[in-house]
Amino acid sequence: MKNSEIKALSLAELKDKISAEQESLRKLKFAHQISAIENPMRIRSTRKLIAKLSTELRSKESTK
Repeated sequence: MKNSEIKALSLAELKDKISAEQESLRKLKFAHQISAIENPMRIRSTRKLIAKLSTELRSKESTK
């Protein structure tokens, strides 16, 4: 997800996207513990996406 796409999201959409990505990260970690997943870099990219979304959420909440 590009930064311009993240900046275009509303507060509610950001919160929904963060919770969905956190659930996805939880499932990826669980699958990786059971047996190695095909692309373990997906865990890192999901974590980074959650961080980007959280940063944008904080930014929009502080300017509110």
